[in-house]
Amino acid sequence: MLTEQTDHSLRQPRGKEVMSTVQAYTVEQVAEILNVGRDKVYFLLRTGQLNSIKIGKLRRITDRHLADFVASLEENQAKA
Repeated sequence: MLTEQTDHSLRQPRGKEVMSTVQAYTVEQVAEILNVGRDKVYFLLRTGQLNSIKIGKLRRITDRHLADFVASLEENQAKA
């Protein structure tokens, strides 16, 4: 007799949400991704064009922050 095997460790507990994976980048990594210098990334952070989070003393830019920043650039170009 064949029985269906299920992996119970992958099941979501009832009443609890599973947190999606978020990637967090350093300023240097974002500079490399955007092909700009570190100073430009700090300028974007300082002027509020690019958002970030702080973990203790560390500044991190999430993949969501990057996506929002790129989307805002695309919106501004579409308006022009």
